[in-house]
Amino acid sequence: MNAKQLKWVLLAVLALIWGSSFILIKKGLVGLNPFQLGSLRMLFAATFLVIIGFKSILKIPQHKWKFIALTALFGIFIPAYFFALAETNIESSVTSVLNALTPLNALIIGVSVFKLELKRAQMLGVLIGFFGTLLLILNGAIHHPGQNYYYAIFAIVGSICYGINVNLIKRHLSDLSPLSITTGNFIILSIPAAIILYYSGFFNIMHEEEVRYSVWFILILGVVGTGVANILFFKLIHMSSPVFSTMVTYLIPIVAFFWGVLDGEFLTGIQYLGASIILLGVYLSSKK
Repeated sequence: MNAKQLKWVLLAVLALIWGSSFILIKKGLVGLNPFQLGSLRMLFAATFLVIIGFKSILKIPQHKWKFIALTALFGIFIPAYFFALAETNIESSVTSVLNALTPLNALIIGVSVFKLELKRAQMLGVLIGFFGTLLLILNGAIHHPGQNYYYAIFAIVGSICYGINVNLIKRHLSDLSPLSITTGNFIILSIPAAIILYYSGFFNIMHEEEVRYSVWFILILGVVGTGVANILFFKLIHMSSPVFSTMVTYLIPIVAFFWGVLDGEFLTGIQYLGASIILLGVYLSSKK
């Protein structure tokens, strides 16, 4: 398999894994709060990565650790908590669509911070994506009064963090292996995640059946949806570009919508329209 074919295979596999992660978060929130969920997710991933990749961190030059720490913060730590917080009040399928803003944010950050050139079609894509986001959120707030759509802000900020992350990796860490980056990320995150888990009250409720049920979903999310997926994602960034890599967010909502329908979620026709407009904006912004 050549490099061009491999990058599309990686894109599809990541879409399947990350598209399923939103329903896993939803199931995890049955017995856990967002801080317990996010911390367990990172600690499970850290344990897995230390086992398979501890030797790889020896290949990280000392001057690169500051960028490892930054990508850990923006690419994993903040989104792990923020997407869980978002799903406490909005549907998992809506959260997945807001995650699709990542390429737009990657482009905006690339232009404003990393001095990438912005084309007219890309600017149009950003505006269209912004309009679709407003349509999705405002219509959802009207037709789902029991849900607090202000929590969509957490998902939007999470997607901004992802946009920062892909630009940092492409600019500063392209010479490191995906396993080195990912293992380094989680070694840094394991201590603050463990502290937050301790103070979250998890150890007082861990014996409850509902909590144990949720932990199994987060174990899958941590090992596969975070550990394995990040290795594949960083490999994809190395092989392509930040914007191509974040095109996985085109496919994630399709997988997430499938799981959402099976779990009884309901979106209005206007929300589906808003989701389509967002993806159109992402498409335009991703054109060279």
